[in-house]
Amino acid sequence: MSVLDDLCKPEVRINPRKFKFCPRCGSRLEEVNHGGRIRLICPNCGFVFYQNPVPAAGVILLQNHNVLLTKRKYEPRANKWSLPAGFMEYGETVKETAVRELKEETNLDVKLTRLFGVYTGCDDPRNQAVLIVYEGEIVGGELRPGDDASEAKFFPLTDLPEDIAFEAHRRVLEELKAKVILEQNKE
Repeated sequence: MSVLDDLCKPEVRINPRKFKFCPRCGSRLEEVNHGGRIRLICPNCGFVFYQNPVPAAGVILLQNHNVLLTKRKYEPRANKWSLPAGFMEYGETVKETAVRELKEETNLDVKLTRLFGVYTGCDDPRNQAVLIVYEGEIVGGELRPGDDASEAKFFPLTDLPEDIAFEAHRRVLEELKAKVILEQNKE
């Protein structure tokens, strides 16, 4: 069990979206034990607010054992490094989210090549996330930071920055390093 596992426990997790009123009827919500968890429930219409994780998608771009990272321009975790990634918008597919976020943050066009992994992110103060990460290949564009990135650059897998913004991104990078080392040993 890791520290991250502890952060994801419902009794530890801070609810950043503490709603007060029912979105259906406008009545004041009440905290009630429902299904073994404290949930916000409307006593008038019975609406139950389930605080679900938010889906996010990101892309690993690897060139000659160098991985592309972006430096966050805004909080949370401003000036820390992360994979090009972001939250899914309503109406998007996960793949569309990954491609859009990479373009917004790096100005690069990408072709997704395969699913790398799925991760739980519990250390973002805004919400819990389910991070879906793809591997990709650059098919166009010119690398430059954009949107909410102040920098975008490739780092050698052997010399990654210490200040990675989120634990899920750190785990992706650790798994990527292990995969590359394993592939090198096969050669």
